[in-house]
Amino acid sequence: MEQLLTANVANGLYWFGRYLERVESTLLEVVTAFDDIIDIDKDAGKKLYNKFELEIEYEDSKEFLNNALFGDHTSNINTLMECARENAIICRSNMDTEAFGTVIELSDFIKQGSVHFQVDCNFIDTILSLISEIWGELTRKEKRNTSDYFIRLGKLVEKDDFHLRLERNKRLSLVVMDEIDKIVEILAPDAKFRPHDENDSYEVILDSINGKINKIIIE
Repeated sequence: MEQLLTANVANGLYWFGRYLERVESTLLEVVTAFDDIIDIDKDAGKKLYNKFELEIEYEDSKEFLNNALFGDHTSNINTLMECARENAIICRSNMDTEAFGTVIELSDFIKQGSVHFQVDCNFIDTILSLISEIWGELTRKEKRNTSDYFIRLGKLVEKDDFHLRLERNKRLSLVVMDEIDKIVEILAPDAKFRPHDENDSYEVILDSINGKINKIIIE
């Protein structure tokens, strides 16, 4: 794992992992809400975005899909992917070449989709397929470098953050936290943090995660 990274590159790798995971997790939730709007609850999309602390308006499932992906809000998929792309560019020399190329391809596809393509579940499936391809390209190596751990850390932290903010099963969040702790021990072996259990609040767990990241990246 001998690989020297600047703080700027380490931060970029971490946030690349977070933003790409955020795009993926958001799209999966959007697809579920889209199906619910059609079959169960017309307000499912509004309830989802309330958990993101955002308001979204729509008349039907199609308008929900358009506004969810490309509306004027901070969870706009084009904006999130652009953030992932910018961080990938910062870390280009420390990222798998094929993965970087797929990141650029995905970013361009989303940007074109906001103008030229019909936004539907096929469009989302293509995005999710490209994201899976990126994760695969980043993890196929037999030996992991420090850069790989920072990307993985970002992915896991975003997964847990997303899961906790939606107030899903806390036990699963703690399983992800255990994975985060294993990476933390590799990147910062001298840092000591207390474990968590299901009695801790969502806020306590999120604060703990952020504290660990600050210890590794900022300090």
